[in-house]
Amino acid sequence: MKPKFFFLALAGVLFAADQLSKGWVEARLFEGQALTVIPGFFNIVHVRNRGAIFGFLSGSGDPWVRAGLLAAALAALAFVLYYFFKTPASEKGTLAGLMLILAGALGNQISRFRFGYVVDFLDVHVGNAHWPSFNVADSCITIGAVWLIASFLFRRRVSCCQR
Repeated sequence: MKPKFFFLALAGVLFAADQLSKGWVEARLFEGQALTVIPGFFNIVHVRNRGAIFGFLSGSGDPWVRAGLLAAALAALAFVLYYFFKTPASEKGTLAGLMLILAGALGNQISRFRFGYVVDFLDVHVGNAHWPSFNVADSCITIGAVWLIASFLFRRRVSCCQR
């Protein structure tokens, strides 16, 4: 199997997992409802995020903010797709990071376009100190960005030292 096809198929699986998990939360929990999984550490919650990743700008009801988020996400998605197809198949680390970002960006973009919000449901906390709720797509974007940065740093360090 060609590496790019493999990564695109994996992006499809992650996209499906994101959409199914958001649908499950919407079908099972009322907005604002929480389900304790690990007391004092992890809950499943139903939050409708009208902002960006980790709730950034979610308090704004301004339609221009929503339009700006949609435009920025579309531009980022186009850039990631372009870069994915321009990246040589031999650069598997770069392709993996781009694939994760692609799956996450597409998952959140589809939700935001269809509903005007993204369902966030993963609530990690220690006692009463909560990290902003997030979802599978946010996780893919974050892990993909870290993976991409690490692959660039590692590739540059190796290439600079092999003279």
